[in-house]
Amino acid sequence: MKTKYILALSGNDIFSGGGLYADLATYSKHQLHGFVAVTCLTAMTDKGFEVFATDSTIFAQQLESLKDVPFSGIKLGLLPNVEIAELALDFVKKHTDIPIVLDPVLVCKESHDVEVSALREELLKFFPYATIITPNLVEAELLAQKSIQNLEDMKAVAKELYDLGAQHVVIKGGNRFSQELAVDVFYDGQAFHILESPVLSQNNVGAGCTFASSIASQLLLDQPVLEAVKEAKEFVYQAILHSDQYGVKQHYDQS
Repeated sequence: MKTKYILALSGNDIFSGGGLYADLATYSKHQLHGFVAVTCLTAMTDKGFEVFATDSTIFAQQLESLKDVPFSGIKLGLLPNVEIAELALDFVKKHTDIPIVLDPVLVCKESHDVEVSALREELLKFFPYATIITPNLVEAELLAQKSIQNLEDMKAVAKELYDLGAQHVVIKGGNRFSQELAVDVFYDGQAFHILESPVLSQNNVGAGCTFASSIASQLLLDQPVLEAVKEAKEFVYQAILHSDQYGVKQHYDQS
């Protein structure tokens, strides 16, 4: 089978549990050749976990370096500011014929300040180009500007995000509403699908990155979108099951 190339626009996780490390490990597990354009660096400082955006000129040069690679899919992770997001959007607009998975990472910026509002507006511009978006509950609330208190709210917000231009939506509910089941809602504009898996007590750092990257990988392997989401949910379950203190581990035995 001909090698397929897939790109992640994502950030560095200094502890290597999530971000670009999770993306590349997931791509490798799916036998895809992964590339990364780094959007930011991170570090644990006396202020806590901090995100340092890549200089926009350097990020633009990264994307320019990759312009001739025949990518079959793109996954977008943490876009730390509007400048980086605008450059990523310009790149995506040149690749509208391939699957695009948007993981709208806003959870590390959930203070509802001016910067979050500006980044939210920028992320909404990606929706028409994204094959699927994969917000968690907090990100879905920020994007829709509505509170989610139960499963029916998840469905309503999924529909609203679809109406804002997303082709498919999956909201990762986690265990907010149940201590036994991790519940996600998938919506394709026609029907809702409720996806459940047992809640695990292991470390789940990197689960969201792995989920989005696995969906992107499955789409490259010609899975329909809903099946790609289902396969990715099982993939993440197994990855969490085999996690260590730093994050999920994608290199497990599926046999």
